[in-house]
Amino acid sequence: MEVRTILDTLKIKAQKIKWIVVDVDGVLTNGDIFFSSSGETIQAFNVKDGLALVIAKQQGLNTAFLSSRNSRAVSDRAEKLGINEIMLGVTNKKESFLQLLEKHQITLDEITYMGDDLIDIPVLEMLPLSFAPADAAKEVKNVVTYVTKASGGKGAVREMIEIILKSQGKWPY
Repeated sequence: MEVRTILDTLKIKAQKIKWIVVDVDGVLTNGDIFFSSSGETIQAFNVKDGLALVIAKQQGLNTAFLSSRNSRAVSDRAEKLGINEIMLGVTNKKESFLQLLEKHQITLDEITYMGDDLIDIPVLEMLPLSFAPADAAKEVKNVVTYVTKASGGKGAVREMIEIILKSQGKWPY
């Protein structure tokens, strides 16, 4: 009975979501960072996560990237996906997150965040609905609402978006 209650609570919280914010390294990627001989950053992004972000936008949700690193690969990926807000090179994620809330007049129950490491905890702790990939740091898993079955860079964002859109009756497939 308890499991049923947890799932029901998750669905109720997901129905209110209007904004999806994700960390990049370890969430949209598996956390590996490669550098070319010219020093350019090379990162691998999961196509299923990208498609889910596009579907979320098509279904009326807003999307944002919030990352402590500033990478051209990430900004290029965000542009290709049509991400609404791109916050890169952020040293204080909570402060940047609060600025996003203020800028768009978003309440905490209208926004969710997926993070995987210690720097994400101050944001995750604020939210009624938060997510972490399966391979997130233990400390992160202890504060989020839901830990996906998928790891970072392996469909975790897709899993989160499916949960949200299905809860809202907006998953088109």
